[in-house]
Amino acid sequence: MGTQTEGTKHEVKGVAKEAFGKVTGDKGREAAGKVEKHAGKMEKAAGKAADKARHEVDKHR
Repeated sequence: MGTQTEGTKHEVKGVAKEAFGKVTGDKGREAAGKVEKHAGKMEKAAGKAADKARHEVDKHR
């Protein structure tokens, strides 16, 4: 579950950076925010997949 939590943290930070970049007109910060936001989403998805795989393995023991 740690990966999902870290993913959420990165996603929220990315959204904040992206919004700040839009408000200030800083395209670099906006782009960095988008990258971090999407990386966080991918990290959450990987965590969910790992948890599901762990659950399936445990179920068949």
